[in-house]
Amino acid sequence: MLCRLNLILVLLCTWAGLSAEVLQPVHWTSREEGDSVRLSATVDEGWHLTVIQIGDSMVGEEYADGCTLVFPIEDGKEIAVRYNACDDSQCTSPEVYYYVGEKSNNVAVLKRFSSGVELWYLFLMGFLGGLLAIFTPCIWPIIPMTVSFFLKRADATGKRSWSEAVLYGLSIILIYVGLGLLLTVFFGASTLNALSTSAPVNLFFFALLIVFALSFFGLFEITLPSSWSTALDGKARNTGGFLGILLMAFTLVIVSFSCTGPIIGTLLVEAAGRSLLAPAVGMLGFAAALALPFSLFALSPRMMQRLPRSGAWMQSFKVTLAFLELALSLKFLSVADMAYGWGILPRWLFVALWVMDFAALGIYLLHKSWVGKVLALAAFAFAAYLVPGLWGAPVKAIAAFAPPMPIEAQDVFFDYETGMQYARQENRPVLLQFSGYGCVNCRKMEQYILHDERVKEEMKRFVQIVLYVDSRQDLNGNGIPDGDEYSRLQQERFQSNAQPYWVALSSNGNQMGSPLAFTTDTSLFLRWLDEIRK
Repeated sequence: MLCRLNLILVLLCTWAGLSAEVLQPVHWTSREEGDSVRLSATVDEGWHLTVIQIGDSMVGEEYADGCTLVFPIEDGKEIAVRYNACDDSQCTSPEVYYYVGEKSNNVAVLKRFSSGVELWYLFLMGFLGGLLAIFTPCIWPIIPMTVSFFLKRADATGKRSWSEAVLYGLSIILIYVGLGLLLTVFFGASTLNALSTSAPVNLFFFALLIVFALSFFGLFEITLPSSWSTALDGKARNTGGFLGILLMAFTLVIVSFSCTGPIIGTLLVEAAGRSLLAPAVGMLGFAAALALPFSLFALSPRMMQRLPRSGAWMQSFKVTLAFLELALSLKFLSVADMAYGWGILPRWLFVALWVMDFAALGIYLLHKSWVGKVLALAAFAFAAYLVPGLWGAPVKAIAAFAPPMPIEAQDVFFDYETGMQYARQENRPVLLQFSGYGCVNCRKMEQYILHDERVKEEMKRFVQIVLYVDSRQDLNGNGIPDGDEYSRLQQERFQSNAQPYWVALSSNGNQMGSPLAFTTDTSLFLRWLDEIRK
């Protein structure tokens, strides 16, 4: 038993070590010298460091061989250095180092926080997806299978059942986290980002979610070959030790695929391109939520007797998921539509379809139990909230899904050369924005920043150039998709491949101040514009 636990710990530590090695091209040290402290950063070969922000001040300085920053030590005062690192093919997500000096005992503490908000968001998103998966009809047939499997393995005292129940839960987590890790190891964060903004891939996910939605509506049943799950189940029952438990966990994954597939697919697309660790963290959250109840079922078979029997409530849950799948599918169709310039799904139509979808969900749930009636009211309320979006309201709740709102300014260009030529004629500075049709953070920043009245007033001073790096149109007629040209411009001239990415230029094309990455802080954006003015 101890050997089995050690095996799992070794696997987990190996995974964590690989992640840490990949995600830490920058290494920090601190040294006190009297009343000051030196924070020194070194970078791995092939990487360069960009210090984005120190405290509230924007910096934007690049360092090929690392840097040393000197600050006075103030008792209890925190120094925050925000930075990221890039090599020739990818950039890490922005990270923050905090230094806290305590002059009273001459002890300095250096604390590292790496993309914490983003990773916690993915973990919680995965955990919520795992909770939803528990109540899907594909999961419930596995419960008696699990109970039967572990009843046969338990001894008279039940101690063996307890230890193996824990191993069962860890096995489920290992399988799902391993899937997320394999994706990033074989493809890399930059490739996953390219896939997440690829029009063909988005069309595939649109079709996939439609198929799953129709299945949840009951038009047909999607299952993997029953021989797979039967063979795995039989093998698990006849195999002892950890291998038998691992095979049982694989059986769960195979049997539940038709319901967990769309949830996992949506999660992985959301995580794609954020960082090498992101898909694994999302899958960790999903697997943790899914593994917990099955570990409890394996530990105490009596718990199954307290479960509600599957019936009408489960069918209602399936149909509710179908409506949600339909709404989410439109996001992928929208990305492909914008990338190729088809114009089949403008923003007003996207919002109208979401209004119809949630109104239909409310009508369906209105005739169910009291729980259904409460959910119906929530669906109706959300549909009503979306209605003003038909006439141009921001409706920020769907900022990450809907097509971008039109930019309310006269001097906006979507071609670099045309925009720069106009700026030279008018002798006005330029705000250059690298964006993406499939970029979730771009939509969030647009909704929270660009529609603020103070920001609109400040931006009147500039000629705006918005470049979509995932555009597949060829407006220049040179046989190269516009997005490829814009992406190369961003990487070669500004050494960045993350979106959104803002750069201020003079009318003759010289960079003014430091670039700005993703933020939803309007005051920070206004300070950045003010620093450019200076």
